[in-house]
Amino acid sequence: MRKFLALATLAALATLTVTAAAAAKGPATASLTGPGLGRALPVKGQGEGGAGTPLGSLVQFGGYFPQVFGQSPDPTTRTRPAGDLGPRYRIVYRVPGPSGASTIVQDVYPYAKPSPVTHMRAGQLFWGGQRTYGGWLVAGAGLKTALVEAGLPKLAPSSSGESLPWTWTGAGAGVAAALVLLVLALRRRGITRVRAVRGTA
Repeated sequence: MRKFLALATLAALATLTVTAAAAAKGPATASLTGPGLGRALPVKGQGEGGAGTPLGSLVQFGGYFPQVFGQSPDPTTRTRPAGDLGPRYRIVYRVPGPSGASTIVQDVYPYAKPSPVTHMRAGQLFWGGQRTYGGWLVAGAGLKTALVEAGLPKLAPSSSGESLPWTWTGAGAGVAAALVLLVLALRRRGITRVRAVRGTA
């Protein structure tokens, strides 16, 4: 009898595991926005089935499943990794489900050193009643590769030449200030000459 109960318990646990795995759906689409991008970039491919496409790599290396559904052992943390993570980008997932498609948002720091970092806010509502597990995750190098394939610059905006317009703006302001000072100096010189002429007259 005990052996029968043990086997029944194992069978029930196996059924629950399969059901949970089947319920954990990957995203159908994803889009990327952030510094240096003129528009939202679509991350194309399949959200399930591994890293065969940019979207699949994003899901696999970016911590989508543990951040959405939770996982044991848990690869996420509740605290932000130390150090400068670099510019933040945002990924918006569209996730099909039994009650229709839901939207889930994930922040990604592709230029963080030594590895990219992702963060998902806990408690995001999806599928009508479930909530994201959330957390921080130090991702694999494949995450940045997937985002570069989607159109992300290989270098962070601050080091890719995008600061050039600010340099020119600063130079233009300096030239304008110099011209103003020159005009004022010439004007004062002209007034001094007029006064000198009047004095001799």
